[in-house]
Amino acid sequence: MSNPVFHTIGLIGKFGDPHFSATLSQIADHLRQRQLRVLIDESSARQIPDNSLEVVSRATIGQQCDLVIVLGGDGTMLNAARSLVNYEVPILGVNLGRLGFLADVSPSEIPHSLDEVLAGQFREARRSLLHAQVIHDGQVASEADALNDVVVHKREVARMIEVEAFVDGRFLNAYRADGLIISTPTGSTAYALAGGGPIIHPGLEAVVLVPICPHTLTNRPIVVKADSVIEVALNAANTTDTLVTCDGQVSLAIEPGDRIVIRKKEIKMRLIHPINHDYFKLLRAKLRWGLGPEASPFT
Repeated sequence: MSNPVFHTIGLIGKFGDPHFSATLSQIADHLRQRQLRVLIDESSARQIPDNSLEVVSRATIGQQCDLVIVLGGDGTMLNAARSLVNYEVPILGVNLGRLGFLADVSPSEIPHSLDEVLAGQFREARRSLLHAQVIHDGQVASEADALNDVVVHKREVARMIEVEAFVDGRFLNAYRADGLIISTPTGSTAYALAGGGPIIHPGLEAVVLVPICPHTLTNRPIVVKADSVIEVALNAANTTDTLVTCDGQVSLAIEPGDRIVIRKKEIKMRLIHPINHDYFKLLRAKLRWGLGPEASPFT
């Protein structure tokens, strides 16, 4: 193999995944055979107490690594992306479960795909994130990033919430619904798709707003430009317990009368794909377009 493009590699794994240990050991051994420095995230290292790798914090992973390899699924990738985006370190996903939109290297493709990436044969995509702030009494009460989506939703079953949405200071609509999804193109194939939203190619600069089970059936998803400032105000008369959730993993409390301000994050995630990555092929496989049941990727 030619001289590697990356020299210090970080490893992050899915908590509790039974396949994590064996795949991590395979990758770590392969990297060390090539005289590369290998760091492992603290939370991942706790799952493999007998490993001989250099154990560091997530911040150190971001500061010192040229490449981070994430072992797990898209959920693990979302977590890693939010914690590492500010360091602008590229991330490669190794999928330990079902076919993923973000983690698209299977263990069976190691070490071939890994060697290609180390030699500089890969595709790099830049993915936009959203930054959400909850404004309470004119002050930022809480905030978080999201690679997939920011969702304002009810806690309770069979209850609606009432919100008003604004785009760049202009009133868009008032919604009575189970919630409202504000999604990036990356997240358009996640919760937003299940809510009836469109698939948006991840190379586009856009944001989609998707109401969840709206009371008024003419309330449809709408796509706006990525630089839009989106505000969602929780009606002061709202009596349903409500949350703001980022990527389905980070929850922010919200009270009636509060506002959620959502902007595109200035720094983008650097996502590494194998050289033969094909987004449309991935869509066909994941969504079973043109496939019979015997060809399903989930069986």
